[in-house]
Amino acid sequence: MTALKNDRFLRALLKQPVDVTPVWMMRQAGRYLPEYRASRAKAGDFMSLCMNPEFACEVTLQPLERYPLDAAILFSDILTIPDAMGLGLYFETGEGPRFKKVVNTMADIEALPIPDPDKDLGYVMDAVRTIRRELNGRVPLIGFSGSPWTLATYMVEGGSSKDFRKSKALLYENPQAMHALLDKLAQSVTSYLNGQILAGAQAVQIFDSWGGSLSAAAYQEFSLAYMQKIVNGLIREHDGRRVPVILFTKGGGLWLESMADSGVEALGLDWTCDIGAARARVGDKVALQGNMDPSVLYAKPEAIRAEVGRILAAYGHGNGHVFNLGHGITPEVDPAHAGAFIEAVHELSAQYHV
Repeated sequence: MTALKNDRFLRALLKQPVDVTPVWMMRQAGRYLPEYRASRAKAGDFMSLCMNPEFACEVTLQPLERYPLDAAILFSDILTIPDAMGLGLYFETGEGPRFKKVVNTMADIEALPIPDPDKDLGYVMDAVRTIRRELNGRVPLIGFSGSPWTLATYMVEGGSSKDFRKSKALLYENPQAMHALLDKLAQSVTSYLNGQILAGAQAVQIFDSWGGSLSAAAYQEFSLAYMQKIVNGLIREHDGRRVPVILFTKGGGLWLESMADSGVEALGLDWTCDIGAARARVGDKVALQGNMDPSVLYAKPEAIRAEVGRILAAYGHGNGHVFNLGHGITPEVDPAHAGAFIEAVHELSAQYHV
């Protein structure tokens, strides 16, 4: 494989010295970019964009043509696994993702197959290979998956949910069924992420978007325990390099210590955490990724720059920080404001790496 021209993202995840704090954005290839909207219109719909490796590559690279980002992230969706299990993913305008079939009994769960990454999700592996080739070592490529709990909520609810009433009812009424579903999903995510690593992903992130909706006890038993299984089963060395793993639980600030004990290289933080306090809590165990409120990007560039400076100062001197938003960039953000954010991170962070 081609040597990396810019590896500061991977170095930061491994807490190695860097010249400036690396930066990327969750959802950096997305609707805020006019070129993305043009590609999506050309593809026809969101799923056609995801399932065509050339289109997926095109939109993955778009933000890197605009901004000096330190990583690319595979353009895909967290719900590819449930779709490959036969639930029939589709997108309703204004409604978000929906499934034609839902899972609500032990019989439903037992009938679910564990997808083969190359056969059932081959379009994702083809996209990873295509993107790695086209990146040509410019920056590292991040692969990703949803967490078992997050995927389970969509499968049981049939789509997005505000209160997760069906998922939580199943969890408390029939924990055996929920454990069976989560175990199957953990196996599926492990093979899916390993497939991405073998295809060329140089780091992977587990998105636990809805782990923060759980009680402290339920989070440990029904979310973190299954992410731990995944971490234990991942390929951690490939192509002569460590493959770092980032664990991101939105709303997970209460549980950073137990997340740091999972063996991952880095934790993603949402914007409700103070990054300096988080660093003090986890010590040298893991790197930290985050954690600016995405809404800051609606403000003027001077205000964005001030908030970037505040977060860098809160983290302080030394290595182990990847700058990111505390969640995905939103569609209404002015692309020039995203540029001001990235520029501010690189300019203001050099003083912390002397």
